[in-house]
Amino acid sequence: MKLSIIIPCYNEELVVNESYKQLAAVAQQTAMDYELIFINDGSKDNTYSLLKQLSDEDKHVKIINFARNFGHQCAVTAGINNCTGDLAVIIDADLQDPPEVILQMLEIQQRENANVVYGVRKSREGESRFKLITAKYFYRILNKMSDVKFPVDTGDFRLIDRKIIDQFNQLKEKNKYIRGLISWMGYKQVPCYYERKERFAGETKYPLKKMIKFATTGLLSFSKKPLKLAIWLGTIAVVCALIYALIILILKLVNPASFVVGWTSIILITIFFGGVQLLSVGILGEYIGNLFDEAKDRPEYIIDNKVNF
Repeated sequence: MKLSIIIPCYNEELVVNESYKQLAAVAQQTAMDYELIFINDGSKDNTYSLLKQLSDEDKHVKIINFARNFGHQCAVTAGINNCTGDLAVIIDADLQDPPEVILQMLEIQQRENANVVYGVRKSREGESRFKLITAKYFYRILNKMSDVKFPVDTGDFRLIDRKIIDQFNQLKEKNKYIRGLISWMGYKQVPCYYERKERFAGETKYPLKKMIKFATTGLLSFSKKPLKLAIWLGTIAVVCALIYALIILILKLVNPASFVVGWTSIILITIFFGGVQLLSVGILGEYIGNLFDEAKDRPEYIIDNKVNF
Protein backbone atom coordinates (compact mmCIF):
# COMPACT_ATOMS: atom_id res chain seq x y z
CA MET A 1 0.00 0.00 0.00
CA LYS A 2 1.17 3.49 -0.83
CA LEU A 3 -0.04 6.83 0.54
CA SER A 4 0.06 10.05 -1.49
CA ILE A 5 -0.25 13.34 0.37
CA ILE A 6 -1.21 16.22 -1.95
CA ILE A 7 -0.21 19.69 -0.72
CA PRO A 8 -1.05 22.76 -2.87
CA CYS A 9 1.23 25.74 -2.10
CA TYR A 10 1.01 29.41 -3.01
CA ASN A 11 3.43 31.83 -1.33
CA GLU A 12 3.96 29.54 1.65
CA GLU A 13 7.65 30.17 2.37
CA LEU A 14 6.90 30.81 6.06
CA VAL A 15 5.25 27.46 6.59
CA VAL A 16 6.48 24.97 3.98
CA ASN A 17 9.37 23.57 6.06
CA GLU A 18 7.12 22.98 9.05
CA SER A 19 4.47 21.42 6.78
CA TYR A 20 7.05 19.00 5.43
CA LYS A 21 8.30 18.15 8.91
CA GLN A 22 4.84 17.38 10.32
CA LEU A 23 3.53 15.58 7.23
CA ALA A 24 6.63 13.42 6.88
CA ALA A 25 6.40 12.47 10.58
CA VAL A 26 2.75 11.43 10.14
CA ALA A 27 3.49 9.51 6.92
CA GLN A 28 6.28 7.58 8.65
CA GLN A 29 3.88 6.55 11.43
CA THR A 30 1.62 4.82 8.90
CA ALA A 31 4.29 2.22 8.05
CA MET A 32 3.23 2.65 4.41
CA ASP A 33 5.29 3.69 1.44
CA TYR A 34 4.48 7.34 0.82
CA GLU A 35 5.02 10.39 -1.37
CA LEU A 36 4.58 14.05 -0.46
CA ILE A 37 3.44 15.88 -3.59
CA PHE A 38 3.87 19.64 -3.24
CA ILE A 39 2.25 21.66 -6.03
CA ASN A 40 3.87 25.09 -6.36
CA ASP A 41 1.03 27.17 -7.77
CA GLY A 42 3.10 29.99 -9.27
CA SER A 43 4.43 31.28 -5.93
CA LYS A 44 6.17 34.65 -6.06
CA ASP A 45 8.24 34.11 -2.91
CA ASN A 46 10.87 31.46 -2.05
CA THR A 47 8.42 28.56 -1.80
CA TYR A 48 9.87 26.71 -4.78
CA SER A 49 13.49 27.14 -3.62
CA LEU A 50 12.62 25.73 -0.20
CA LEU A 51 10.74 22.82 -1.76
CA LYS A 52 13.69 22.10 -4.04
CA GLN A 53 16.00 21.87 -1.03
CA LEU A 54 13.61 19.44 0.63
CA SER A 55 13.33 17.33 -2.52
CA ASP A 56 17.14 17.10 -2.75
CA GLU A 57 17.30 15.82 0.84
CA ASP A 58 14.26 13.51 0.75
CA LYS A 59 13.21 11.57 -2.36
CA HIS A 60 9.72 11.13 -0.90
CA VAL A 61 9.22 14.83 -1.66
CA LYS A 62 7.90 15.41 -5.19
CA ILE A 63 7.26 18.80 -6.73
CA ILE A 64 4.89 19.89 -9.48
CA ASN A 65 5.89 23.42 -10.45
CA PHE A 66 3.26 25.42 -12.37
CA ALA A 67 4.20 27.90 -15.09
CA ARG A 68 2.06 30.51 -13.30
CA ASN A 69 -0.67 30.75 -10.67
CA PHE A 70 -3.64 28.68 -11.85
CA GLY A 71 -5.53 28.51 -8.55
CA HIS A 72 -6.05 26.14 -5.64
CA GLN A 73 -8.47 23.77 -7.36
CA CYS A 74 -6.16 23.36 -10.36
CA ALA A 75 -3.27 22.61 -7.98
CA VAL A 76 -5.28 19.91 -6.22
CA THR A 77 -6.34 18.52 -9.60
CA ALA A 78 -2.69 18.28 -10.69
CA GLY A 79 -1.85 16.42 -7.50
CA ILE A 80 -4.64 13.89 -8.02
CA ASN A 81 -3.72 13.49 -11.71
CA ASN A 82 -0.09 12.70 -10.87
CA CYS A 83 -0.26 10.76 -7.60
CA THR A 84 0.63 7.05 -7.58
CA GLY A 85 -0.73 6.02 -4.18
CA ASP A 86 -3.48 3.52 -3.40
CA LEU A 87 -4.79 6.21 -1.04
CA ALA A 88 -4.40 9.98 -1.30
CA VAL A 89 -4.91 12.77 1.20
CA ILE A 90 -5.59 16.38 0.15
CA ILE A 91 -4.36 18.90 2.71
CA ASP A 92 -3.33 22.57 2.56
CA ALA A 93 0.19 23.65 3.49
CA ASP A 94 -0.96 26.17 6.13
CA LEU A 95 -1.41 23.47 8.83
CA GLN A 96 -4.93 24.67 9.71
CA ASP A 97 -5.96 21.08 9.07
CA PRO A 98 -3.80 19.15 11.58
CA PRO A 99 -1.65 16.49 9.85
CA GLU A 100 -2.20 14.03 12.73
CA VAL A 101 -5.87 13.80 11.68
CA ILE A 102 -4.62 11.81 8.67
CA LEU A 103 -4.00 8.88 11.03
CA GLN A 104 -7.63 9.07 12.16
CA MET A 105 -8.77 9.13 8.54
CA LEU A 106 -6.73 6.04 7.72
CA GLU A 107 -8.17 4.22 10.71
CA ILE A 108 -11.73 5.16 9.72
CA GLN A 109 -11.10 4.17 6.09
CA GLN A 110 -9.87 0.73 7.08
CA ARG A 111 -12.58 0.16 9.67
CA GLU A 112 -15.45 1.34 7.44
CA ASN A 113 -13.92 0.16 4.16
CA ALA A 114 -14.75 3.65 2.86
CA ASN A 115 -13.83 5.19 -0.46
CA VAL A 116 -13.78 8.72 0.96
CA VAL A 117 -13.15 10.02 4.46
CA TYR A 118 -13.91 13.75 4.51
CA GLY A 119 -12.89 16.11 7.29
CA VAL A 120 -15.70 17.90 9.15
CA ARG A 121 -14.69 20.98 11.13
CA LYS A 122 -16.11 21.03 14.65
CA SER A 123 -14.53 24.47 15.18
CA ARG A 124 -12.40 26.93 13.17
CA GLU A 125 -9.77 28.87 15.11
CA GLY A 126 -8.42 32.15 13.79
CA GLU A 127 -11.28 32.76 11.33
CA SER A 128 -13.16 36.07 11.18
CA ARG A 129 -16.81 36.11 12.18
CA PHE A 130 -17.73 37.10 8.61
CA LYS A 131 -15.96 34.07 7.14
CA LEU A 132 -17.48 31.71 9.72
CA ILE A 133 -21.02 32.94 8.98
CA THR A 134 -20.64 32.99 5.18
CA ALA A 135 -19.05 29.52 5.13
CA LYS A 136 -21.79 28.11 7.36
CA TYR A 137 -24.66 29.38 5.24
CA PHE A 138 -22.99 28.85 1.84
CA TYR A 139 -22.97 25.04 2.19
CA ARG A 140 -26.55 25.01 3.43
CA ILE A 141 -27.74 27.20 0.55
CA LEU A 142 -25.78 25.07 -1.93
CA ASN A 143 -27.51 21.95 -0.58
CA LYS A 144 -30.90 23.62 -1.06
CA MET A 145 -30.05 24.64 -4.62
CA SER A 146 -28.36 21.44 -5.77
CA ASP A 147 -29.69 18.00 -6.66
CA VAL A 148 -26.55 16.53 -5.05
CA LYS A 149 -26.28 16.70 -1.25
CA PHE A 150 -22.94 17.88 0.13
CA PRO A 151 -21.66 17.42 3.68
CA VAL A 152 -21.62 20.76 5.51
CA ASP A 153 -18.66 22.34 7.33
CA THR A 154 -16.14 20.57 5.10
CA GLY A 155 -13.29 21.64 2.85
CA ASP A 156 -10.97 19.79 0.49
CA PHE A 157 -9.22 18.05 3.42
CA ARG A 158 -10.08 14.40 2.83
CA LEU A 159 -8.77 10.93 2.12
CA ILE A 160 -9.71 9.24 -1.16
CA ASP A 161 -8.94 5.77 -2.46
CA ARG A 162 -7.68 4.66 -5.87
CA LYS A 163 -11.22 4.07 -7.16
CA ILE A 164 -12.10 7.73 -6.52
CA ILE A 165 -8.75 8.88 -7.95
CA ASP A 166 -9.28 6.95 -11.19
CA GLN A 167 -12.85 8.22 -11.58
CA PHE A 168 -11.75 11.80 -10.88
CA ASN A 169 -9.04 11.59 -13.54
CA GLN A 170 -11.71 10.79 -16.13
CA LEU A 171 -13.59 14.04 -15.48
CA LYS A 172 -12.82 16.54 -18.24
CA GLU A 173 -14.57 19.69 -17.02
CA LYS A 174 -12.32 22.72 -16.52
CA ASN A 175 -13.81 24.81 -13.71
CA LYS A 176 -13.77 22.13 -11.03
CA TYR A 177 -15.37 22.33 -7.61
CA ILE A 178 -13.48 19.34 -6.25
CA ARG A 179 -15.28 18.69 -2.97
CA GLY A 180 -18.56 18.80 -4.88
CA LEU A 181 -17.35 16.43 -7.60
CA ILE A 182 -16.14 13.87 -5.06
CA SER A 183 -19.54 14.01 -3.30
CA TRP A 184 -21.27 13.69 -6.69
CA MET A 185 -19.39 10.45 -7.44
CA GLY A 186 -21.10 8.58 -4.66
CA TYR A 187 -19.48 5.38 -3.30
CA LYS A 188 -19.05 5.06 0.47
CA GLN A 189 -18.19 8.39 2.08
CA VAL A 190 -17.85 8.84 5.83
CA PRO A 191 -16.96 11.85 8.05
CA CYS A 192 -13.98 12.44 10.31
CA TYR A 193 -14.60 15.18 12.89
CA TYR A 194 -11.71 17.39 14.01
CA GLU A 195 -10.81 20.81 15.43
CA ARG A 196 -9.42 23.17 12.81
CA LYS A 197 -6.47 25.27 13.94
CA GLU A 198 -5.28 28.78 13.16
CA ARG A 199 -2.76 29.22 10.35
CA PHE A 200 0.77 28.28 11.42
CA ALA A 201 2.14 31.37 9.64
CA GLY A 202 1.43 33.66 6.71
CA GLU A 203 -1.84 35.05 5.38
CA THR A 204 -4.95 33.45 3.97
CA LYS A 205 -4.90 32.86 0.20
CA TYR A 206 -8.70 33.17 0.00
CA PRO A 207 -9.68 36.87 0.26
CA LEU A 208 -13.29 37.90 -0.30
CA LYS A 209 -12.95 38.14 -4.09
CA LYS A 210 -11.66 34.55 -4.37
CA MET A 211 -14.28 33.32 -1.91
CA ILE A 212 -17.06 34.78 -4.07
CA LYS A 213 -15.58 33.28 -7.24
CA PHE A 214 -15.21 29.89 -5.56
CA ALA A 215 -18.79 30.00 -4.25
CA THR A 216 -20.08 30.95 -7.72
CA THR A 217 -18.21 28.02 -9.30
CA GLY A 218 -19.71 25.61 -6.77
CA LEU A 219 -23.23 26.93 -7.26
CA LEU A 220 -23.19 27.01 -11.07
CA SER A 221 -21.48 23.60 -11.34
CA PHE A 222 -24.16 21.72 -9.46
CA SER A 223 -27.39 23.66 -9.88
CA LYS A 224 -29.65 24.92 -12.67
CA LYS A 225 -31.92 26.66 -10.16
CA PRO A 226 -30.39 30.14 -10.72
CA LEU A 227 -31.80 29.91 -14.28
CA LYS A 228 -35.22 29.11 -12.82
CA LEU A 229 -34.78 32.07 -10.46
CA ALA A 230 -34.46 34.34 -13.51
CA ILE A 231 -37.71 32.92 -14.88
CA TRP A 232 -39.50 33.50 -11.57
CA LEU A 233 -38.18 37.06 -11.29
CA GLY A 234 -39.39 37.77 -14.81
CA THR A 235 -42.82 36.36 -13.96
CA ILE A 236 -43.03 38.45 -10.78
CA ALA A 237 -42.04 41.55 -12.75
CA VAL A 238 -44.82 40.97 -15.30
CA VAL A 239 -47.41 40.34 -12.57
CA CYS A 240 -46.35 43.53 -10.73
CA ALA A 241 -46.62 45.50 -13.95
CA LEU A 242 -50.12 44.17 -14.63
CA ILE A 243 -51.26 44.96 -11.07
CA TYR A 244 -49.83 48.47 -11.32
CA ALA A 245 -51.57 49.02 -14.68
CA LEU A 246 -54.87 47.84 -13.15
CA ILE A 247 -54.47 50.25 -10.21
CA ILE A 248 -53.84 53.17 -12.58
CA LEU A 249 -56.92 52.23 -14.66
CA ILE A 250 -59.16 52.04 -11.57
CA LEU A 251 -57.89 55.39 -10.23
CA LYS A 252 -58.57 57.03 -13.58
CA LEU A 253 -62.10 55.62 -13.78
CA VAL A 254 -63.06 56.39 -10.15
CA ASN A 255 -61.65 59.89 -9.90
CA PRO A 256 -59.88 61.18 -12.99
CA ALA A 257 -59.28 64.61 -11.47
CA SER A 258 -57.31 63.27 -8.49
CA PHE A 259 -54.98 61.19 -10.58
CA VAL A 260 -51.68 62.99 -11.07
CA VAL A 261 -49.08 61.50 -13.36
CA GLY A 262 -45.59 61.70 -11.77
CA TRP A 263 -42.04 60.75 -12.63
CA THR A 264 -41.44 58.77 -9.43
CA SER A 265 -43.60 55.80 -10.36
CA ILE A 266 -42.15 55.69 -13.87
CA ILE A 267 -38.58 55.72 -12.56
CA LEU A 268 -39.32 53.04 -9.95
CA ILE A 269 -40.88 50.75 -12.53
CA THR A 270 -37.99 51.32 -14.94
CA ILE A 271 -35.43 50.50 -12.26
CA PHE A 272 -37.36 47.39 -11.18
CA PHE A 273 -37.69 45.96 -14.69
CA GLY A 274 -34.13 46.96 -15.59
CA GLY A 275 -32.80 45.23 -12.46
CA VAL A 276 -34.69 42.03 -13.20
CA GLN A 277 -33.44 42.00 -16.80
CA LEU A 278 -29.82 42.64 -15.82
CA LEU A 279 -29.93 39.98 -13.11
CA SER A 280 -31.41 37.44 -15.53
CA VAL A 281 -28.86 38.27 -18.23
CA GLY A 282 -26.05 38.08 -15.65
CA ILE A 283 -27.08 34.62 -14.48
CA LEU A 284 -27.37 33.42 -18.06
CA GLY A 285 -24.00 35.00 -18.84
CA GLU A 286 -22.29 33.03 -16.06
CA TYR A 287 -23.54 29.75 -17.50
CA ILE A 288 -22.55 30.78 -21.03
CA GLY A 289 -19.12 31.82 -19.74
CA ASN A 290 -18.63 28.35 -18.28
CA LEU A 291 -19.63 26.80 -21.60
CA PHE A 292 -17.16 29.12 -23.36
CA ASP A 293 -14.32 27.93 -21.11
CA GLU A 294 -15.22 24.30 -21.77
CA ALA A 295 -15.47 24.87 -25.54
CA LYS A 296 -11.97 26.37 -25.71
CA ASP A 297 -10.67 23.11 -24.23
CA ARG A 298 -7.51 24.67 -22.82
CA PRO A 299 -5.62 22.63 -20.20
CA GLU A 300 -6.51 23.39 -16.58
CA TYR A 301 -2.88 24.02 -15.75
CA ILE A 302 0.58 24.10 -17.35
CA ILE A 303 3.48 22.37 -15.60
CA ASP A 304 6.86 24.06 -15.86
CA ASN A 305 8.76 21.13 -14.37
CA LYS A 306 8.48 18.13 -12.08
CA VAL A 307 10.96 16.99 -9.44
CA ASN A 308 11.49 13.39 -8.19
CA PHE A 309 8.84 11.90 -10.46
